[in-house]
Amino acid sequence: MRETSGAGRQYQGRSTSSLNDIMYIIGQLGIMVELSMRTLTGRFIPMSSLDATGADTLRTLEALADPKILAVNERHGDDHAVNLTKLRAVAKDLKKNQELALRLWDSGDTAGRLVSLLICRPKEFSTDQLDSMIREARTPKVTDWLINYVVKKHPDWDELRRHWLADPDDAVRAAGWSLNTFAITAAPSQIDPDSLLKSIESDMADASPRLQWNMNETLANIGIEHPDLRQRAIDIGERLGVLRDYPTPPNCTSPFAPIWIEEIVRRREAK
Repeated sequence: MRETSGAGRQYQGRSTSSLNDIMYIIGQLGIMVELSMRTLTGRFIPMSSLDATGADTLRTLEALADPKILAVNERHGDDHAVNLTKLRAVAKDLKKNQELALRLWDSGDTAGRLVSLLICRPKEFSTDQLDSMIREARTPKVTDWLINYVVKKHPDWDELRRHWLADPDDAVRAAGWSLNTFAITAAPSQIDPDSLLKSIESDMADASPRLQWNMNETLANIGIEHPDLRQRAIDIGERLGVLRDYPTPPNCTSPFAPIWIEEIVRRREAK
C-alpha cells in the first residue's frame, strides 16, 4: 500500500488501496510467468512472442532438462540439457509445422531451435533466411543440424556453399567447408578437388578449430572418393599433422586424415 506525503502520513482510502493491491498482484504474476519461461541459456522468452503451442513446447523441453546431460554437452560447446532421443520424440509429436518452427527458432532457446530444425520444411526457407540462421546458430549441435537437416535439403545449397566459403567469419566459412564435403559425393561436378587440396594445404594448419575440423573432413573425403588424389591427400595430412593426436575411443576411426582414408578404403576393398 502507498502512503501520502506530508505531516501525519495517513493511508489512502480503502478503494484506492485495494486497486493498487490488485495491480501489484497482477504485476507479480506477470513476472512469475516470465521467470517460468527462462531458458537454460538464461535468456527470457516473452510469452507474447509465442503462441500456446510454442510456449507449451518450451515448457515441455524445460521439464525434460537434465543437469547431467547439460554438463556433458557443455564440454563440447553445447548448452542444451535435453536427451536428444526425448527431444526427437517431442518433435515427432508436433509433426511438420513451418510456422511453429520459425517461432521456436526465434525464441533463441537451443533445445527449441533443435526441435525447430526437425519440424521445419527446408524448401520453404529463402537463402537469406538460411544465411541469417547460420550466423545465429551459436552452438555446434545447432549448426550441425541446420546444415545436415535443412541446408543440404535446400535446392540452393550450392549457392550457399559458394557464398559461405568467401565469408570472413570462420564459423560461416566452416559451414561452407561442410558443404564442400557434401558436394564430393552429392554433386562432384560442382567442385574442383585439386583446388580444394591447394586451399587445405595452405590454410588448414592455422585455421580455427571448427574450420580446421571441416577442412580436414573434406581432405579425408577427397582421399577416399578420388583414388587419383588419394596419395596426395595422405601426404598433405601427414605433413600438416592436423588431429594426429586426437583422442580416439576404441573401435572408432581416428579423424587424422591419413588413418581415416586408409581405414575406409580398406573396409570398402574388404567387401
